This record gives sequence, structure tokens and C-alpha cells, in this order.
Amino acid sequence: MLEHGGKIQQAAARYGIPVAEWIDLSTGVNPRGWPVPLIPPVCWERLPEDEDGLEEIARDHYGVEHLLPVAGSQVAIQALPRLRLPARVSVLDPGYAEHAHAWSRNGHEVRACAAERLDEAVASSDVVVLIHPNNPTGARFPATQLADWHARLSARGGWLVVDEAFMDATPQYSLCRRATLPGLIVLRSLGKFFGLAGARVGFVISDPALLAPLRELLGPWQLSAPARWVARAALADRGWQSDTRRRLHADSVRLHALLARHGLRPAGGCALFQWVCRPDAPDLHEAFARRGILTRLLVGSASLRFGLPGKPAQWRRLDAALSEVARRPCRQRPR
Repeated sequence: MLEHGGKIQQAAARYGIPVAEWIDLSTGVNPRGWPVPLIPPVCWERLPEDEDGLEEIARDHYGVEHLLPVAGSQVAIQALPRLRLPARVSVLDPGYAEHAHAWSRNGHEVRACAAERLDEAVASSDVVVLIHPNNPTGARFPATQLADWHARLSARGGWLVVDEAFMDATPQYSLCRRATLPGLIVLRSLGKFFGLAGARVGFVISDPALLAPLRELLGPWQLSAPARWVARAALADRGWQSDTRRRLHADSVRLHALLARHGLRPAGGCALFQWVCRPDAPDLHEAFARRGILTRLLVGSASLRFGLPGKPAQWRRLDAALSEVARRPCRQRPR
């Protein structure tokens, strides 16, 4: 199993710091997520029902005709490789490692591909997998470029898979409205922007010819009734979404400035995180952890991803920790 962010219980045990005293910046989850009200008791008493209105609200939210609710986009990441015969798959690197892992373990030929090599990779691939904006770099691709890649792949029965887990703050760049076209698969999630990671709610947006076998493969009751109730309410709350986009963009600019002021100028990022490349990233990760601040360490790219603090006290603690940690000389770790 691959390493991910979170795991505060594990960090608390390792560093001897109580769970309540940690600041978790490792996940990129909105720290001020959608405020979940009391869930009606009936949600716990009945089996989930597809006719509860969730799909209609989600289709309206994403501006699409067809989608499939799933138990978080991770479920789709693991299932999609099972819908194709062995194929040549190019996966954006650095990127969310579960994509390459899922395709590889299902017998596909997987190639890690830097962003600047993707255009040439399309010619020799059956499937191209992107995270957009990318995790952890925050990079986005022009709409015309994405459309060209999709057209070239779909013309020979290929797929362009686009993981939009971090797209909700910038919906104008989403490919959702194009996902009725064959060969384009868009993954969305309520975990990051909505701050509902624990609900495990996601959507696969594509044409019906792909969604039908995926639905059959995954089986019934992908989402619990309480999760469906929360998802309906959150997706319908347009006012909260608009306010949250403005706040996240402001907080992201603030985080970028804070890191830069302490000598950790980000190399990339998006509304929900900033990405810092340093050869001594493991040492910095350890130093922050000893102060009860959990960052996301990406060993392969020698970098750290910083999510957003949520409360004023957390911003002050991060500022103080940066003063102690980040100004020391950058040391190249031995290979």
C-alpha cells in the first residue's frame, strides 16, 4: 500500500504529541469544509437509494448529462484499469501515485511521463492519465492541448483520464462538460474543496458506454445513505461554494507569501496547497513534525506539500515554526 497524507494517529504515537495538538497540512483538504448539519436519523435506518436526487443535483453542479457516484475517486482509480485489456499507459509524473500503481498491478505497461513529454507520449499510448491541476505541482494544461490529446487518443479507441480532485476552486478549467465524448473520463471528489474526505464521495463523469460497465463492476450501494444526504446538501449550497472559492484563493496567496518570506519559495501550487522543492525535504518534514505540524513528504521529488492552515492560531504556529526551521542552510542529503 502506498503512503499518503494524514495518519495523525500514527504521527501522534511516533512523536509523542497528542492528536488534538497537531496541525495537519499533509492532505490538501480544505480545513474549513462544508458545515455538516445534523443528519436525519432515517439515513441510518434504510439502504441507500439511487432515486434520492443525488445524481440530478450532481449533474447540475458539474454541468453534465451522465455521471456515476462512487465511494471516493480512489475506487474509480482502482477500477478503471480492469475495464481494458493490457495497454500502454502514460501517467503524469510527479503525480498522485495511486494511478500508476493501479494500472501497473492490473497488468498494463505503465510509463511515468514528465509534463513536458506528454504530447509526444500521446502518440505511443493507449491511455494517458493526468491530475489536473496536478498533485503536487499544481500545474494546469491549456484546454486546447487537452482537447487535442483527447481527440488523438479517442480516434484509436484510447482514453484520456483526468483526475480533477483539486479542480473545484477553479471550475472554469474543468473538462467535465466535454466528458460526454467517448474516451474522456473525468474524476471528481468531495474530499478536498468541500472538506468531506471522511464521507468518501466521488463521481466518474464520462459517456454512458463507459459508465455502464463500471457501474456493473462496482456493484450496488457505492455510497452510504448518510454520505448521499451530505453530498446532496453540499453540492446544492452554491453560496457556500462561491464564498469558499474566494477564501481559498486568498489563503493560498497568503501561504505562498508566508513560505517565501521564510526562504521556502513554492515551485508550484493551487488554491488548496503549495509545493516546495528542497533537497533536504525529509529533514524539514521531520523538523516540522517534531513541532506538531504534519506536511506531505514526497521523497521521489525531494519536496514538501503544504496544505492550508485553518484557524488564526494555526497560521501563527506555522509562522513560528518556519522561523525556527526554514532559515537554516539547505543541506543536500547523501544519496
